[in-house]
Amino acid sequence: MSRLEVTEKIIATKVAQGLKWSDVAAKVGLSKEWTTAACLGQMTLTPQQAGVLGEIFGLSDAEQKWLCVVPYKGSLPTSLPTDPLIYRFYELVSVYGTTFKELIHEEFGDGIMSAIDFKMDLQREPNPAGDRVSIVMSGKFLPYKMY
Repeated sequence: MSRLEVTEKIIATKVAQGLKWSDVAAKVGLSKEWTTAACLGQMTLTPQQAGVLGEIFGLSDAEQKWLCVVPYKGSLPTSLPTDPLIYRFYELVSVYGTTFKELIHEEFGDGIMSAIDFKMDLQREPNPAGDRVSIVMSGKFLPYKMY
């Protein structure tokens, strides 16, 4: 058994039961964004959180333990994503990455935005011309240290 097999079981059960990530997150008690990332193998859960997911997805004790193991982060199977939705994020960073970098450095100085001390909120924005995707990302600024 591997973490990937547990992830595949979670996804298969979600599809079979017609579950929504937001409903799963409400039962876990965390955001839909973080909970989804955890279910997809990118976050480490506590034994209690893993137990909740175990009940939802019918996971054995051994499978629940995999949810508590620190995962190998980074889930893209290739260096250049081929999935159209994920590719658009790659494109977004390709086009606006230097702008993000320039404006963050201008505002905060030499450093990075953390993906560890991070939160995200994804919402649907109704729009007469076609609904829009709103994603707000907030990460702690980490300055480079001089030594």
